Amino acid sequence: MEAKKLLDLTIEAIDERHGEDIEAYDMAGQSILADYYVITTAGSNRQLHAIVNSIVDKIHENGKEDYRIEGNRDSNWLLIDMGDVIVNVFTQEGREFYGLEKLWRNGKKLELNLETD
Repeated sequence: MEAKKLLDLTIEAIDERHGEDIEAYDMAGQSILADYYVITTAGSNRQLHAIVNSIVDKIHENGKEDYRIEGNRDSNWLLIDMGDVIVNVFTQEGREFYGLEKLWRNGKKLELNLETD
């Protein structure tokens, strides 16, 4: 699956589960790990898992089966590594603590067209 399509599906899945403060960065040419990095905040641990499950369901529906999830049931941070797209889903406390956006300052922050009600 093309990286941009995977990014779009990911953003759509996050938005459908009401992820907050969604940011995406184009890291092509800046990172050897992935072309896109995505970060979002969940209002609770339960929502964090719902967002991750939504992403996995959406990529499965579109034929993507190879990915890894890092973190556990009690984590305040889950990471989905889909190859060209890496997604970080945090609780508010986790996001503030780790401040990952600072690591991606050399990337291009993307404008997102979200369709949340």
